[in-house]
Amino acid sequence: MQAFLQSCSATAGTKDLKINNSGLSIVIPTYQREKVLIDTVAYVLRLDPGPSEVLIIDQTKEHTPETLAELIRWEKTGKLRWIRLASPSIPHSMNTGLKEAKHDIVLFLDDDILPDKNLVAAHIHAHSANSCDIIAGQVLQPGEKSLSDNGSGVFRFCSDRQQLINDFIGCNFSVHRKSALALGGFDENFVQVAYSFEKEFSDRALAAGGKILFEPAASIRHLKVTSGGTRSFGEHLKTVKPGHTVGAYYYLLRSKRMKFRFLKIMGRALRSVRTRHHLLHPWWIPLTLVSEFLGLVWAVFLFLRGPRYVSFHETVLKR
Repeated sequence: MQAFLQSCSATAGTKDLKINNSGLSIVIPTYQREKVLIDTVAYVLRLDPGPSEVLIIDQTKEHTPETLAELIRWEKTGKLRWIRLASPSIPHSMNTGLKEAKHDIVLFLDDDILPDKNLVAAHIHAHSANSCDIIAGQVLQPGEKSLSDNGSGVFRFCSDRQQLINDFIGCNFSVHRKSALALGGFDENFVQVAYSFEKEFSDRALAAGGKILFEPAASIRHLKVTSGGTRSFGEHLKTVKPGHTVGAYYYLLRSKRMKFRFLKIMGRALRSVRTRHHLLHPWWIPLTLVSEFLGLVWAVFLFLRGPRYVSFHETVLKR
């Protein structure tokens, strides 16, 4: 971990970027995370250049005394703004961050990451040097290194090549605040694990003429802590609950660019049981199919109800 912080990651061609006035808000949604949250915030607060503000959108009902004390201390000393929500929701917490942010660029980060020392500068530079409303940063998952794709057409978020892409990963991306709010923010119908909420937002942004730029210099290492966050809803291969499936089906129902929607839905259900886990534990096959069915039923209800966006006029013009 320390090597990652000291080396600016393994991104090829990354240089120290010096920006005096960042004009950037960092938003960190968090749910049922303790020490890793404190470690993540501490890393973010030590960035140089750092953000203009840090917002913690906290959906945890009750923290450990150690975590609580540290968050209170940071808030009292003005290091961050600590906003608490009554119930967990990934898109709602992100919309709250969009509405509360004071600066034009909003950078969303997960609560279990190690940021590259140039993270803030790289996001700001990418926005200022390119006419893109969304900058997707490099994400190194556990065990991954920055890799060259050599223009092969097979894109991965550990790539070292700047390029235009079609969607982003939610743990490291930045947006122009007003542009994101003008799109309606993030659809709050993506409940629980909220799979595919990034794709749905990307589709709307691209349809409106926007572009998504992948910037490898804006790098983080994602720790993928095994407790808290989306993992609070169980492990997707070992649960009958639909929290891991509803978002994927809702996206398939909502996507306007999706052809052969019915076949895609059926194909997802079949792929869900074509795994090594199910081969070794075949008794999980019917339970997984039940989970898929419940997720589809829930998604149909959400689809018929219609998307849940935020109001641009209420959040921007009345501010």
